[in-house]
Amino acid sequence: MDEDARRGLPVSAGGEFTTTHWSVVLAAGRDSTASAQEALEQLCCVYWYPLYAFLRWQGHGVEEAQDLVQGFFLHLMRGNILRVAEPGRGRFRSFLLGTLKHFISDERGKATAQKRGGDQQFVSWDLADAERLFGQEPADPSSPDRLFERRWALTLLEQALARLQAECVTDDRSDLFEQLQAFVTGEKGAMSYAEAAANLGLSLGAVKSAIFRLRHRYHELVREEVGHTVADPGEVEDELRYMLGVFSRGV
Repeated sequence: MDEDARRGLPVSAGGEFTTTHWSVVLAAGRDSTASAQEALEQLCCVYWYPLYAFLRWQGHGVEEAQDLVQGFFLHLMRGNILRVAEPGRGRFRSFLLGTLKHFISDERGKATAQKRGGDQQFVSWDLADAERLFGQEPADPSSPDRLFERRWALTLLEQALARLQAECVTDDRSDLFEQLQAFVTGEKGAMSYAEAAANLGLSLGAVKSAIFRLRHRYHELVREEVGHTVADPGEVEDELRYMLGVFSRGV
């Protein structure tokens, strides 16, 4: 999948990006606002799994990792993040992992879930599904930070692809997406253009045009997803290049 991700993550893309969730959080400064809380919640709901996987790579058990992630998010939602978040910490990815490490350090010696947030849940997920995903991750606990970044990048790509699918469903083009998804992501073993055209009842030229448009929109959505996690739209290109480097470096 690394090759597929490498094809799906553009170094640059046209168009302007206008919304940066992380910049909204940072702009709130030390005073929590509804828009900042909402932006932070959206980011956390998307990127909970890389944090969960990071904790599992560090040797935490299933329930302990789940408990720590939930407690960590509750810690952030209570406004603590606004006291330490600074405009200079431009990337949400780096800030989140660093803050999680501090949180874990502070939690040492606290044995009960109640001290981490009790029965409250910030992010709702299927624990069995989370473990299924984790079972497919590379087994290299010696580099949890690098594995975290790889999973972060893959989550970003998955989020962009899910948004593309949702747009196609809304436009009544779900069949088109299902048939052409592999061409968008560069998945190995994809059918030929001619086979896709036959399945969709379209001409070869029409299928090629559709693939081009889907790829272009996918790249725009990847760019937008990256933009949500940086403090300034001007940092998007650097973060995209960094994400490309994550895949080229391997784990």
